Amino acid sequence: MKTVQQILNTKPIQIFSVSESTSVLNALKLMTEKNISALLIMENEQLLGIFTERDYARKIVLQGKTSMETPISEAMTANPITVNPKDSIELCMQIMTDKHIRHLPVVAENKAVGMVSIGDVVKFIIADQKQTISQLESYINS
Repeated sequence: MKTVQQILNTKPIQIFSVSESTSVLNALKLMTEKNISALLIMENEQLLGIFTERDYARKIVLQGKTSMETPISEAMTANPITVNPKDSIELCMQIMTDKHIRHLPVVAENKAVGMVSIGDVVKFIIADQKQTISQLESYINS
């Protein structure tokens, strides 16, 4: 069984986060600078929420709020669904599909240790399948 930890092992160890008092505009600037589409909202290492491009579109743009004046706490998804590094990649896929979400914070011992995206999951599965196919081809050809 492949695990979330195996995905995290393929990524740089970086957690991009802001505090809940950060303006939406500053959060968007950080997301643009880091070329990411989701940020964790944290206070003193405690995960409070997640802010995604979808949150921006639905909770700021469509509601006529301004990015400069609105704190991220008003736009974030509070108490996000999380996974543990020991959870299976299949569980991630199921959660993402069932809940229509693209990012899952990874939490171990009440501390955020990373985040996986649907892109990370798909990339990992494709690489794993290619490896399996290559091993089967080698077995058949030998």
